[in-house]
Amino acid sequence: QVQVIECGGGSVQAGGSLRLSCAASGHTFSNYELGWYRQTSVGERAFVGSISRDGSWYFVDDVRGRFTISRDNGKNRMYLEMNNLKPDDTAIYYCHSAVGPTDYWGQGTQVTVSS
Repeated sequence: QVQVIECGGGSVQAGGSLRLSCAASGHTFSNYELGWYRQTSVGERAFVGSISRDGSWYFVDDVRGRFTISRDNGKNRMYLEMNNLKPDDTAIYYCHSAVGPTDYWGQGTQVTVSS
């Protein structure tokens, strides 16, 4: 059974930083692309960024240049480093992994950025 668990959320002021972690188990971690999504209180879950098996990454325009993503295959961990946070970044952040046609999500971790 594939499981993904996020941690590291919290409350910061605008301009601050947070680091989220995602732990995945139940599959060969290094074989899969991983991603981060976020959902605000009024919006749908939206893609933020992803990292491929070889470590190449992609971010949406809103966060590119402020967020970085990395993975440690030896520890089955993925990380999202968020810098220069803005109030618009406030959301629940979810880790995502897909195995074939099946999507796996964590429970989410809250990030709150105050102005």
